[in-house]
Amino acid sequence: MAGVGVDEATLNDLKNTAEQVAVEAAHLVRTAWVRMRSGGEVAVDTKSAETDVVTAVDRESEELVRARLERLRPGEPVLGEEGGGAGHDAAGGVAWVVDPIDGTVNFLYGLPTFAVSIAAQIDGVSVAGAVVEPVSGRRWTAIRGGGSWLDGARLSVSAADRLDLALVGMGFSYAQDRRVRQGKLTADLVGRVRDIRRRGAASLDLCAVAAGWLDGYFEHGLHRWDWAAGALVAQEAGATVLLPGEAADLGEDATFAATPGVAAELRAALAAGGAAEV
Repeated sequence: MAGVGVDEATLNDLKNTAEQVAVEAAHLVRTAWVRMRSGGEVAVDTKSAETDVVTAVDRESEELVRARLERLRPGEPVLGEEGGGAGHDAAGGVAWVVDPIDGTVNFLYGLPTFAVSIAAQIDGVSVAGAVVEPVSGRRWTAIRGGGSWLDGARLSVSAADRLDLALVGMGFSYAQDRRVRQGKLTADLVGRVRDIRRRGAASLDLCAVAAGWLDGYFEHGLHRWDWAAGALVAQEAGATVLLPGEAADLGEDATFAATPGVAAELRAALAAGGAAEV
């Protein structure tokens, strides 16, 4: 496909690999979630803040993903949320970006809104990916230049063309001071749109834009593993997508996705509300 230097057959193979491995990891995560809801214990630690948690299941899921990728695609680097790595720096070759559980807080609380996210990147650009939901079993997949799908059905963004009737997803930082600023931005935006949703899993919010379940989505502070697969799903469904570093008017670490009919107006509203200062 144009721009990535990889033929269609290879891209399909990358997508199929991402989906296969994500499904295996999702089975592990779902088994642990069911066990936990039945009274089983899960070891929990914290990262950047007391509210930023990581579980033993996150680590087990990532270990499984790394082992499977090494078997299926030996020698290709992996960047994972828990195990680190420098996969996106692999010049010219395929690298993998992994979020073993996107939505760990939801997982811990028993909410079924979380996912395993795996993307293949070349020179830091996502070319194929899969987001799999352990509880529902939904499989979101995409190939750069080739489209995106939910359980094999082609995806397309909504036809929304009025911001005042748009349903928008947002996310918030773990840092308390930044959450306060984000709250003010949200308060400014809520009067300009139909309503706002907060689901707690960036990959699934991006996929929701792809499906037309949301008309737009915006969040500061995401890491590469949060958006690598989901942003490709949204873009290939027709969304206007801006990744961290691409929209100074929204903030250097902003991620934005919206159906084209409201994208410009939503971006302007966020910028006017002070998104760049959040």
